[in-house]
Amino acid sequence: MVSTDLPARPVADVDPSTPLSAERAARVEELVAAMTLQEKLYQLVGLWEGRGGTGEGGDVAPMADAMQGDAPDSLEGYAVAGLGQLTRVFGTTPVDAVEGARGLVDKQRWLVERSRHGVPALVHEECLTGLAAWGATTFPAPLSWGASFDEELVEQVGAAIGGSMRSLGVHQGLAPVLDVVRDARWGRVEECISEDPHLVGEVATAYVRGVQSAGVVATLKHFVGYSNSRAGRNLAPVHAGPRELADVLLVPFEMAVLDGGVGSVMNSYAEVDGVPVAADASLLTELLRERWGFAGTVVADYFSVAFLQTLHGVAADVADAGAQALEAGIDVELPTGVAYLSTTLPEPLVDRALRRVLTQKAALGLLDPGYDPSVDLDSIDLDPPAHRDLARRLAEESVVLLSNDGALPLGGGGTGTTAKRIAVVGPNADDPSALFGCYSFANHVLAQHPGTPMRLTVPPVLEALRGELDGAEVVHARGCDVEGADTSGFAEAVEAARSADAVVVVLGDRAGLFGRGTSGEGCDAESLDLPGVQQQLLDAVLDGVEPGTPVVLVLLTGRPYAVASALERCSAVVQAFFPGQEGAGAIAGVLSGRVNPSGHLPVTLPRSVGAQPYSYLHPILGGASSVSNIATEPVLPFGHGLSFTSFERSDLQVESAEVPTGGSVVASVVVRNTGERAGADVVQLYGHDPVASVTRPVTQLLAHARVELEPGQSVRVLFDVPTRRLALTDRRGVRVVEPGAVQLRIGPDAEHVELTADVELVGGVHPVTTADRRTVLVEREPAV
Repeated sequence: MVSTDLPARPVADVDPSTPLSAERAARVEELVAAMTLQEKLYQLVGLWEGRGGTGEGGDVAPMADAMQGDAPDSLEGYAVAGLGQLTRVFGTTPVDAVEGARGLVDKQRWLVERSRHGVPALVHEECLTGLAAWGATTFPAPLSWGASFDEELVEQVGAAIGGSMRSLGVHQGLAPVLDVVRDARWGRVEECISEDPHLVGEVATAYVRGVQSAGVVATLKHFVGYSNSRAGRNLAPVHAGPRELADVLLVPFEMAVLDGGVGSVMNSYAEVDGVPVAADASLLTELLRERWGFAGTVVADYFSVAFLQTLHGVAADVADAGAQALEAGIDVELPTGVAYLSTTLPEPLVDRALRRVLTQKAALGLLDPGYDPSVDLDSIDLDPPAHRDLARRLAEESVVLLSNDGALPLGGGGTGTTAKRIAVVGPNADDPSALFGCYSFANHVLAQHPGTPMRLTVPPVLEALRGELDGAEVVHARGCDVEGADTSGFAEAVEAARSADAVVVVLGDRAGLFGRGTSGEGCDAESLDLPGVQQQLLDAVLDGVEPGTPVVLVLLTGRPYAVASALERCSAVVQAFFPGQEGAGAIAGVLSGRVNPSGHLPVTLPRSVGAQPYSYLHPILGGASSVSNIATEPVLPFGHGLSFTSFERSDLQVESAEVPTGGSVVASVVVRNTGERAGADVVQLYGHDPVASVTRPVTQLLAHARVELEPGQSVRVLFDVPTRRLALTDRRGVRVVEPGAVQLRIGPDAEHVELTADVELVGGVHPVTTADRRTVLVEREPAV
C-alpha cells in the first residue's frame, strides 16, 4: 500500500510555548520526583548504536570513532537506567525504511517494558535536504531555498519532510541551519540559506512551521556564530563583537524562536571571542531563555560537550566539561553520554534539564498512559509523487540565470538557439550525486558504502537534457574529474565541442564530509577558483570551439565561486546550488526554455578569494575603495537573477513620509511583466541609512515578494515593514531604532537602484524588545 498520509494518531503540539495539559504536567513532575539521579542523567543523553562511524571511509560526524569512548553501543547494554534519545536510527547506515521502523518499534517497546519508569526515547534524525534515510526524497540544499525567495514553498517542503519522519516514528529533526553566510570559503555554506540575516530568518521560520505542523520537533542550528569562523575554516575561532552578534548572527534565531515557536535549539561548536558556546550561559540561558523566553530543549551538537576538554581546553576532563555545559544550559548531550554520564552532576541543574526533556516527551505523547510506539508499516513511502513534485518545484524556482547573451533557451524560439547537435561536457554532467549536498543521504552515508543502490530515480543533467531536447543529438565527454590535475580528457571534450552547434559545460563541486569532497562539512576552500582543473577545461573548450558557437556553463555547487572570466566569455551561465533529485530536470528545463528561470542569488558572487570574508551588508569601507589595492566589488550582487521575460518596476509610494521609530514603514510598488512569456519576479525593497551612531551597511534588504505574472500583467505589491528591520546596536550596546532619514530603494538586486523614496523616522530612540513585530506583511493587488 502506497500512501502519503500520516499514521492515524493525534498530531503533537511541539511549540514549547504551549502549556501541557494538567495530566501531562503532573506526569512530568511525578517522574522528576521518582527518578534516581542515575535515571535522570540517562534521560539527558543519547545513544548512537554502531558508534556513528561506518568503517568504510570515515565518520559521519566529526571525530566520531575517537569520541565515542568505551561505553556499550547497544540499547540493552547502554540504557540500563532508561534513555533520553536514540541517535540517527535511519541516517547512519543504509537501513530499509520498513525494517528500520519495525526495529525502532522493538527498541521503544524494550524501553517501555524493561526500564523502571517505562519512558520511551525521543528519536532524532538529520533532515536538512530531506529526511536522511535510505530512499527518502532528496530536496534542494538550503542555499537553493534562499535562491527561491519563496518561504511558502519551503514551508510545504518542511511539512513533507516532517511527515516522512513521523511516519517512521522519528520525533525530532536536526534542521534548519540558521548560520548567516559570512565567508564563501567555509565548507558548510551549502547548508546555509543566505548572507542576509532576515532572509535566513524568514525562510528558516517557514521551514520550522512546516516540520512542526507534522508533530515533529525542529532544531535550530548552530546557535551561534559558527559561520563566522576565521579564514572560513570549520570549527575555527569566531571573533565577532557583540554588535555583529546582535545585528547579524542572532537575528534569524530570534525570528525562528519567537515567530516559529521552534521546539529545540542546537549549540554551535564555535568559540566566540574565546568562550565556547557550549559553556556560555550568557547565550544559552540569559539570552535564549530569559530574554527570548525559549522553553524548549537545547541539545548539544555531536560531541560538543566533550570538545570543551579536547578541542577548547576550558575543561580539565569530560566530567568538568559536562558540568560546565549543563550549567550553561545544554539539556541533552548528543549523540551519546560521553560527559554527562562521567560524573555526578548537581541535581538541581539535572532536574532543570530533566523537566525540559520530559515536558517535550509529554508534548509528543510519549508519556501518555498506554503509549504505543507502533507505526503503520504498510503506509510508509518516503518518496511519494507529492514529495517529488515539491522537490521539482523548489528546484525550478531556485535555478539562477546569471548571464545570457541570447543563447538560451536552447530549444529555440525568441532569441534562443536551435541546435541539432549539442555537446555536453564536464565532470558533473553524468553524475547524479553532483545534484546533492553533503547532508543528503547519498553523499552523507551511501558514499561510504560503495555499490549500494540509491533507491531513488535521479537522472543526471546529461540524461535530463537528452530527454528534454529529444530532437537534438546530444554527445558527451567528461573532460576531467571534479578534483585532481588530470587533463588527459581535454582533447576528447574539445573535439566534441568543436563538432557541435552548442556546448553545455557542467562543472562544480562534489559534496562530502571532512575532506572527502570539495564542499560540505570539513571541506573548506583555500581558493574560490573552480576545483581541480575545471577552469582549464572550460578555457580549453572556449578556445577550441568554432567562432559563434554558443557555450553555456552550468554550475552545480555548494558555494559561490569566482567565475568572472566565465561570465565574460560564456554565452550564458546557469547557477544551481545542489538542486536535489529533481534538479537535473529543472536545469534541463531552463536550458530548453520550458522553465523560465526565476531564482536570485542569496549570496554575493565573489570576484576573488582575496575579498573574503565578504557580505553585501558592508559599511562604506567594506566595499571597493582607493585605500586598498584589493578589489572587493562582487562580480554579481546579492539578489541578482535573470529571466527569459522582462519586468518593469514603477510608482514607488510610501504611505507616510514620517514614521515613528517604533512603528512600520508602508511602501508599495507596481511590477509589470513587459515581456512575451509568463514569469516570476522577486521584488526587492532595500533601505539605506545615511547617518547613524555606528557604521551601517550601505544597503540592506528590508522586504521581498515573489510575484508570478503573465505577459502584460501588472500588480501592486505592498510592504508593511517593521522599523526594527533598521535596528542597530548603538554605542551603549543597546539594540535600538534611531530617528533620522532613511532612503527606500527598489531594484533588481542589492546594487542597482531603479526607484527611491525617502522616509523620516521620528520620535525618540526606540529600544527594541521581543514585543516588537519582526515579520514583514506583504499584500498583492491588481495595479490601477
